[in-house]
Amino acid sequence: MHLSRPTRCSVLLLTGALLLTACGSGSGSSAKPAGTGSQGVTFDNCGRKVTVEDAPKRAVSLNQGTTEILLSLGLADRMVGTATWTDPVMKGLEKGDGEVPRLADNQPSFEKVLATEPDFVASSFASTLGKGGVAPREKFEELGVPTYLSPADCEGKDNSGDGDGARTKPLTMETVYREVRELARVFRVEDRGEQLVERLKSRVTKATSGIRAEDTTVLYWFANQESPYMAGCCGAPGIITNTLGAKNVFDDTKQEWPQINWETVADRDPDVLVIGDLTRKSQTAESAAKKIAFLESNPATKNMKAVKDKRYVLLSGQAMNPTIRTVEGVEKVAAAMRAYGLGG
Repeated sequence: MHLSRPTRCSVLLLTGALLLTACGSGSGSSAKPAGTGSQGVTFDNCGRKVTVEDAPKRAVSLNQGTTEILLSLGLADRMVGTATWTDPVMKGLEKGDGEVPRLADNQPSFEKVLATEPDFVASSFASTLGKGGVAPREKFEELGVPTYLSPADCEGKDNSGDGDGARTKPLTMETVYREVRELARVFRVEDRGEQLVERLKSRVTKATSGIRAEDTTVLYWFANQESPYMAGCCGAPGIITNTLGAKNVFDDTKQEWPQINWETVADRDPDVLVIGDLTRKSQTAESAAKKIAFLESNPATKNMKAVKDKRYVLLSGQAMNPTIRTVEGVEKVAAAMRAYGLGG
């Protein structure tokens, strides 16, 4: 989930010698086989044709999701900046993360990104590379810096309205796996990409083995206490729910993260509450502890069956976004259902 933030100052034309080694072009998602040396990689990405002439050596990742893919591919030594974090870095990636400068915990300015002299910029959310974000993709491309947007945030999704967009078709892990493969091709580490995808698939298979959750209803609460953001049918929480065969109580909305009043939440009365446990501080009730304290004291929610029985599942924000950590979400929700006697 990417919540909008205040618009940054207008983009300035920077002077000085920016050592921009890559070049990007124009408009169009499946990458051509990666080349080596001077042979570039060209692929369609969210309606744009992107060309990366040489494997990046000074990449910037503007969202935690793309950052954790690059770190999982062992590319910390080719990164010069990260930004926009909701959670601590994924376990096992601490060393690589510590080697890459953090430009901002939230959204950095365009100028701060350019100051790193990037040759490739990746983002998980269209809003990050759009108006009101760091900068539109065109601004980077005008300076010869190719950009990459996670296909999970554009394919089968309408981002034209307010909020976090709406899904026109359900997201699947295949789109996330393709992102891993495409980024691996950009950096000419295709074997690492395939190995990562196979590890993720194996974890999903193991987590879901023998589970039967057809009669279990689930609700996903990401953030905000006053007007809570709950998951609609078809984003990353939909992957978790569908993989386990359960039912999201708000699967009747295709909005990615609609804001829903507490009376409606209580009326749906789910069996399990999946709660975002965030460390950022941009919304109210970010941590799971604060969310649970609210649920157990609020008159509209304290008598819900999941609250009374304390059937909570705590997930990182990244596990509730369409990232490689969605697999972590599948594992934790499956384990909780079994522990609560709801998974067969």
